[in-house]
Parts: sequence; C-alpha cells; structure tokens
Amino acid sequence: MLPHPTRPPRTRIALLVAALLGLVVGLLPALTAPAAAVSPAPAPDPAPRVAAAAAGTFRNPLNTGPDPFMTQWKGNYYLTTTQGNSIRMWRSPSLGTLMTAAPITVWTDTDPSRNRNIWAPEFYRFGERWYMYYTADDGVDDHHRLYVLESEGDDPTGPYHFKAKLAPPNHANDFAIDAGILQVGGRLYLAYSGINQYQHNGLNIAPMSNPYTVSGNAVALNGAGGCPEVREGPEFLYRNGRVWMTYSTCDTGKPDYQVWMMSMPLDADPLVPGNWRQHQGAVFSRADDRGVFGPGHHAFFRSPDGTEDWIVYHAKSTSVNTYSNRTTRAQKFTWRADGSPDFGRPLAMGATQNLPSGDPGSGNYWINDDGRSSGPGGVTYTGAWNSGTGCATQCFWSDDHWSDRAGATATFTFTGTRIALLSVKDTGNGYAAISVDGGPEQRVDFHNAIRVGEAVQYVSPQLPNGKHTLRVRVTGEHNAQSGASFVSVDRAEVYVN
Repeated sequence: MLPHPTRPPRTRIALLVAALLGLVVGLLPALTAPAAAVSPAPAPDPAPRVAAAAAGTFRNPLNTGPDPFMTQWKGNYYLTTTQGNSIRMWRSPSLGTLMTAAPITVWTDTDPSRNRNIWAPEFYRFGERWYMYYTADDGVDDHHRLYVLESEGDDPTGPYHFKAKLAPPNHANDFAIDAGILQVGGRLYLAYSGINQYQHNGLNIAPMSNPYTVSGNAVALNGAGGCPEVREGPEFLYRNGRVWMTYSTCDTGKPDYQVWMMSMPLDADPLVPGNWRQHQGAVFSRADDRGVFGPGHHAFFRSPDGTEDWIVYHAKSTSVNTYSNRTTRAQKFTWRADGSPDFGRPLAMGATQNLPSGDPGSGNYWINDDGRSSGPGGVTYTGAWNSGTGCATQCFWSDDHWSDRAGATATFTFTGTRIALLSVKDTGNGYAAISVDGGPEQRVDFHNAIRVGEAVQYVSPQLPNGKHTLRVRVTGEHNAQSGASFVSVDRAEVYVN
C-alpha cells in the first residue's frame, strides 16, 4: 500500500509569494501601437492609445484543437481550430473563458469530394460579409484543395454557404492547404502552402479579383526554414511600412516545428519573389525548459482596446514526434526598435498571464494539486496517493499527485460556475470516476499513447454561481491499451463568470 502523501505546512506569506510568482510567470511588456492583423486593408499606424487596466488573468490552453485562427469582433473573441469533418467556432467575451465556450458548428458538407479532413479554417470580413477559407479532401491527403464560404449576414458564426474553390490556373489540380489572405495596395492575394519547385508544401501567392476568385497564376517563394519538409500556414502583419509574413516550418509532428519570417515594403509587388526579404533564423520555436514543443501554425489578433498585439498558436507538451495533443495557446508580443515583431519565447502551458487590455475579465483562478490556490478553495485526498515533482515541466508548478488504488479520492472545493481538471495523460493511466456536488459519476479515461502534461481531462457543466465540489475517484480499471490504472491530479481551473 502506498503511503498517504504529506504536504508541508505553509504560512500565509508563502502562499502570497506563490500567488505573486504565478502572476508574474511569462508576462511580456506592453505594446506602443497595434498591428493590422485582420482588417479590410492595411491602415497607417494609428496614434497610440491608452491601454485599459488588466481585468484579470488566464492560463492556456484556450482550446484542445490545433491550427488556430482568432479575431476580436464587437465585444467577442472568435476562434476556429482544425476539427476534422466540420468547421467549428468558439465565441466568448473573455479570452479566459474560451476553453469552456460551447462550440458552434458553422459548416458541414455533403459533397464527398470535400467533406473529409477539413483543416485550418480562417475567416475574414470584407464589406459586410465574412469569408471562411479552409482546406478539405475526399479522404485522400494529396487531394486537399482550398475552398471559401460566404456568410449570409454580418456574423462570424454564419450561417455560411459554399462560394468557390480557390485554384490558381497553374496549380488547378494540385495539393494545397493553409489559406491566408494578404492585403496590400488595395488588392487581395491568396497565400497558401502547396506544390512548387521548392517543396510539396511550399509557399505560394496568387492574385485575387475579389474575396472568392483567384485571378492569376501563383508564384512560389523559396522560404528558409531550418528543416526541409514544409513551409505552411502563412500569416501577415502590417506595420512600420512593411508587411511581415510569418510561416511555419518542419513537419508539424516534430518538436522542432517552428515559425520563420520574411517581409517586404508595403508598396512592393508581392508577386515578385525578389521583393521579399528573408529574416534569418526561427522567430518562435521550442522551449524545452518550459515544456513547449512544436509551436507554430499561428495567427494574430488585437486586444479589445486595440493597444496590444497577440499571437495564437498550437504547441505540444511532449518532445515525441506526434500529430496528437496539439493545443491552442496565446500570448502577447511586442515590436523591436528596427520595426520587426518580437514574439519572444513560448510560455509554459500553465503560465499565468494578464488578460488582453480591455478584456472584460473572467475571474478565473487555479487550484494546484498540493492545495495552493489563487482563489477560494483547495483539494483534499482520501486513500493512498503518491506526490512529487517527477513530471517537471509537464505539470503545473512542476508537481502532481497520482494513484492507482481503487477508491482513492481527490476532492476539489471551489467557488464559481464551472471547473476544468487538467493533468497528466500517460501510457499507464486508467479510468477515473468524476462527479460534481455528489451527483452522478462520469467515467473518464486518463490513458494516452504518449505521456503529455496539463491535458484537459474533464470540464464540468455550467453550475449556479456558488460553492461546489469536484470529486475524482480512482476506479482501479484501465483500457486494454494501458499498462496500469493510475489517475493523475494536477491543476483545476475554476471559472467564475
């Protein structure tokens, strides 16, 4: 029988220090002026505005899917990620509550030539309509092509109708993924990843006569990347008289998946490859000391008050080469004296960050497995549990509890409207039975073929605002692929609004 874990006594001062450290981890300096990330056309740099006070904090992930795209529109954040056989969108007034927002299915398709493997949707507003760009196939990867939907009204969530296939004449029947829209000189251009003389997944740009019509041949850009495999997911920033194109390189399953960049003057022709200047070296890449691997396939958005620039991207908490367990994360970035964007280093998954300036706030707080908390509540254990710091960067505060003893329980007490449990998934994990306020238990499988940390194991239903309990019970059972029945307890994220 494993001994019951003992937890060291903590003074009120120690708790205060821990909370302050959590708030400080990974914060970046404020911006002096915004970039035009998603707008009808690049605009001159506006006069600096006074940033609103921070309304609270949040921790990643924002979503359990990869390939994120997000914008802020009329008081809400709108996020899409790759979902497979549909396009889904999440809408929330605060960045801190996106993870618990209900998904809105904005598109499914009955056409068998384009209703499978739907990847990387992006949406832009032109006029009073929204245009949703995405890639899909018929079940064969090399049949991926680019498509665009048009909204019926002025709402990012739709409804949408199918508008067109996007295919430059010189690549009419070629593999193509990851559409991004470039806007310079009052014109639109389709940037994407597809076949060219440099890569199977190489950078291409084609002219457009309107948001749904490609009007000429694509030209290829020979982007550097540190790895030979891909150049994909082109995105654009407009500032300091230049347009900055960032893109992801290396296979997305690798821990070395990363972001590179090139730029050109805003008044140059993007269809002339020589106008693009390559910036040497990755501008956003793995941070092993923070447990972040394969950061990339990103997009940009502004804070609600327009004073800050943010990057949203996917990354993994494992160095194993795998396409699974990529989660959506966000952090603020700044600008260098030479006018180029400075994305810094990716933050640890659970790093506490200030919400974007002007965000109305969410009141989120965390409860660690050892009882530390940034809000009201804590956690108690019955039965035999292990505890320690062996999970290092894969855990919140670098520690967790785990047990395989049937009947052992961990009970979180919290005050709010919803709670999420994040912890380690592993090859030797089994089933937990989870219940809220003594209600019916839900069976949750903590097993995964690869060890990953701070995985979202469970999100409660919406609850009346007040005091509640979440109980995690070890069942002692596991699926046929698992080697044991362990259950991990690491971080609980509590939602107040």
